[in-house]
Amino acid sequence: MQTKIHYLKAIVSDFIARMHDIRFAGQVVFVLIVLIVSWSGVRAIQMNYNLQKQITTTKQENIIQKLQNNNLTLQNEYYSSKQYLGLQARLNFGLALPGEQEILVPRSVALAYAPKITVNDNEPSKISVPSLQRHITDWVNFFLHRQ
Repeated sequence: MQTKIHYLKAIVSDFIARMHDIRFAGQVVFVLIVLIVSWSGVRAIQMNYNLQKQITTTKQENIIQKLQNNNLTLQNEYYSSKQYLGLQARLNFGLALPGEQEILVPRSVALAYAPKITVNDNEPSKISVPSLQRHITDWVNFFLHRQ
């Protein structure tokens, strides 16, 4: 233990003695300046990287918002189109185009071709819906954001 302490004292005293030499002191100061400049450069690079990441994220969010706005604009155009208004008039008000005829089907005939529904209290009921009706319902739910 004593030898280590004497060895460290010798190194420190040698370093202090060398500091009186102007060339060695200049080299030490130069190394310190290089370290400080390097550290400052590394911090600037890290800050620029973080700012670039924030810019990229903000640009992506901006693009997503523009796409959502475009989607809403297209939806509004669809809702004001003649096709949509005609479809809603048929569905909600029972209206038809000129030349079309409405056919009234008796309830007994309609129920004869309807799928049979059995209700079991233990299991949730599974109602089979025709694929065309399911397809139309899916599209309406998509446009009205009911998913």
